[in-house]
Amino acid sequence: MRAYYLDRIRIVLTILVIAHHSAITYGASGGWFLRLVDDKSTSSLVLTLLAAVNQAFFMGFFFLISGYLTPSSHDRKGWPDFTRDRLIRLGLPTLFFGFIIGPLTVAIARTRSWDFAGEWFGIIAQGRFVIGPMWFAYALLLCSLAYVAWRKLVPVKPAPRKPIPGHRTWILAALGVGAAALIIRQFVPVGEEVLELQLGYFASYVFLFALGCIAERYGWLADVKRKHAMPWVIAAAVAIPLLPIALIVGEQIGQTNFATGFSFPAVFYAFWEPVVAWGIIAGMLWIFHLRFNEPDKRWGGLARQTYGAFIVHPPVIVTIAILLENLPAPALVKFLLLTALGTSGSFAVAWAIRKIPFVRLAV
Repeated sequence: MRAYYLDRIRIVLTILVIAHHSAITYGASGGWFLRLVDDKSTSSLVLTLLAAVNQAFFMGFFFLISGYLTPSSHDRKGWPDFTRDRLIRLGLPTLFFGFIIGPLTVAIARTRSWDFAGEWFGIIAQGRFVIGPMWFAYALLLCSLAYVAWRKLVPVKPAPRKPIPGHRTWILAALGVGAAALIIRQFVPVGEEVLELQLGYFASYVFLFALGCIAERYGWLADVKRKHAMPWVIAAAVAIPLLPIALIVGEQIGQTNFATGFSFPAVFYAFWEPVVAWGIIAGMLWIFHLRFNEPDKRWGGLARQTYGAFIVHPPVIVTIAILLENLPAPALVKFLLLTALGTSGSFAVAWAIRKIPFVRLAV
């Protein structure tokens, strides 16, 4: 039976990706193709907190769902077809984005006009690879290939269902992920890349992908109930407003670097992230399975466009942001408007390009 609730969650996560990059456009911290606001205004601080909360869970949630769907796909197709499918679905779009769509987005952001073709072709001629948000597909491809290798080394036998581990295990997992992130960030600070990947965030990504692979054997994602989720939802709700407080405390004691080192903000941020992630992920799994696990044509249509919308959203929202640049409205209003228009535009473009037969094979 198809897990309709996971389709709904993927739609929401894709919208959050668009909202995240819209927030950076209008003042949140982070890297993106276009920044139209770069100050420390109240709106920028609000958007930065929104981006931090998003960062704590939304891409990790994608990895969890992807891991959850990996074992059954591998077993159904066999490792050769599974590997070929992953190369087509993840590798080809990454290459196309990197050499075509990424340069297009850079050209639009640089010229801020309809006369971007010359700049675009110039970047393509240079052979420049712009991975943008397709780092996710690239990383997921690496995780998928690692899973294939693991299954070759360690055959998996059928196992009876087991209950979801207790909260002590969840706490230990949060502490382990936080500690791993803190250690990794001593070598690769938050914001820095190695081989196109921000490894400072990969402790949770790798853990959640592996957890998804394990959870599939026991049906854990569908079994998340109120008793599992609610304590962590409360913990996340308490933790979220503590982040700006921690940053203020850090400034008061002369420690402002949260990206690396063992300062108070760096340690707090590393352990804050999994608490927020566990709460939001568990809460969404519980609610969406309870409320949104029935077939629906409208949701189903959107679910088919999520990957395409994820791929094409950079040039779409950069173009819309430039068109909105002279609109006399506060940054927060523009953020909401860009998120709404960017979501609609990205899903519409994805729907259109999936009408092309060979494109549908990859997206």
